[in-house]
Amino acid sequence: MFKANENYLKLPGSYLFSTIAKKVSEYQARYPEQAKEIIRLGIGDVTQPLAPSIIASLHAAVDEMADAGTFRGYAPDLGYDFLRNTIAEKDYKARGANIAPDEIFVSDGAKSDSANIQEIFGPDCKIAVCDPVYPVYVDSNVMAGRTGNYDAKTELWSDVVYMPCLAENGFAPELPDKPADIIYLCFPNNPTGATLTKAQLQSWVDYANKNGAVIIYDAAYEAYISEADVPHTIYECEGARTCAIEIRSFSKNAGFTGTRLGFTVVPKDLKDADGVAMNGLWARRHGTKFNGAPYIIQRAGEAVYSEAGQAETKEQIAYYMKNARTIYEGLKSAGYTVSGGVNAPYIWLKTPDNMSSWEFFDYLLEQAHVVGTPGSGFGPSGEGYFRLTAFGSYENTLTAIERIKAL
Repeated sequence: MFKANENYLKLPGSYLFSTIAKKVSEYQARYPEQAKEIIRLGIGDVTQPLAPSIIASLHAAVDEMADAGTFRGYAPDLGYDFLRNTIAEKDYKARGANIAPDEIFVSDGAKSDSANIQEIFGPDCKIAVCDPVYPVYVDSNVMAGRTGNYDAKTELWSDVVYMPCLAENGFAPELPDKPADIIYLCFPNNPTGATLTKAQLQSWVDYANKNGAVIIYDAAYEAYISEADVPHTIYECEGARTCAIEIRSFSKNAGFTGTRLGFTVVPKDLKDADGVAMNGLWARRHGTKFNGAPYIIQRAGEAVYSEAGQAETKEQIAYYMKNARTIYEGLKSAGYTVSGGVNAPYIWLKTPDNMSSWEFFDYLLEQAHVVGTPGSGFGPSGEGYFRLTAFGSYENTLTAIERIKAL
């Protein structure tokens, strides 16, 4: 008789955003007359349409598919050269980073890659994560049997090294106080919106090289960086090629949440303790389990880097960051303790009156009809905090903040 994978059975509850969706649906069923009033500032999904130049590229690519001479079947599993070459030139060479096209692996999004990248590392590798943290990093390692046992009281896994990101350290983690083999970093950060300076990030690269660790660097929000001393890629740091893997997304910088496109960089210089190159292992995994992102989507991704695409997507990012400023300034004027919203589309606020994160979620939903994300869903250090996103419309953002201020 078959049995389920016992690692999956260790996962507590349901996925954070599934829980939020369920709670909102239940509320709407109880109060259908209020359903249309709900404003969602929880999940980080964009609301602006794809930019005109990207749409034009999609149409042109679809037209190619109607001609037998230009029809495309399976995509190269590692990505088309036209996109990988463009990424290498625009995202890395332009910033002084030495990344070759064959070190770039195109995928259907950063979420998949951040969950799957752990497969190429040994089962006994110990992971270190920021706390609070994007849940996928921990959950995917639970599924791999790498996290030990779960303590429901502390909400911690026994074999995970947690790096608390607290107000007193600017929501930036300190170097691990316990040995770790795989270190997950996301900057600009989801959920706190915090950033690291180049000097701070360099210290992590130096630590990883000294201790034989690898950094999984999630740079999904790099397009929102506005401050000069905040690096856009970890490969701006000396020595990163020997200790870091970088994950990127087209979802937030260009609105590809519904079309799905991302990529992961695995330098050839990154090798394990026995000299095994991780680039080759990821290529083998990618080729075995992935059939390649669609041609039309990769052509759309290429259009993001065009002159028109850059201008249009920057305008969209400015729109969302205007929302972020509106949320930040509105909440601050109302007496809330807030951070983020400068280099990231997330605002991190302290819940009022000693409310728990989920109590504040219920309070906002019921009293203001606004949906956000409880900080405790990102880890124990997120308790007492709450995340709001800037991805709504400007009109809805204004309305939501006015409702919150009126409470």
